[in-house]
Amino acid sequence: MKPIQPNERKVASIHDDSAYSSDTDENGTSRIQLNPHTDRFVGFYIYRMEPGAQSTPHRHGGAEEFVMIEGTLIDNDGTVYKPGDVVWLEAGTEHTSHTETGCVIAVYSEAAESPPGMDA
Repeated sequence: MKPIQPNERKVASIHDDSAYSSDTDENGTSRIQLNPHTDRFVGFYIYRMEPGAQSTPHRHGGAEEFVMIEGTLIDNDGTVYKPGDVVWLEAGTEHTSHTETGCVIAVYSEAAESPPGMDA
């Protein structure tokens, strides 16, 4: 078995603020996305929202799955997600979410997002 080379592995901690990249189009959000071969918000990433932050309204181009790690998240239909919740959203679903407490979420997204009302 060939050893893993340094350029073949990245490690980051969700507890290390310097590991997060700020999202320029969303106030109060940041993420850890280690895979350099995927587009932004596609594949696996950690998404962090500061207290009072809101996501940009969007339509899922593919299915999205996430696990709530810390805090709570409230969808625009009033659904509240809390730590330990595992969530699946069908491709084509549209929503925006906000948090009063701040939250950390582990996300897997199959495809890029688009603005609401657009075809995937």
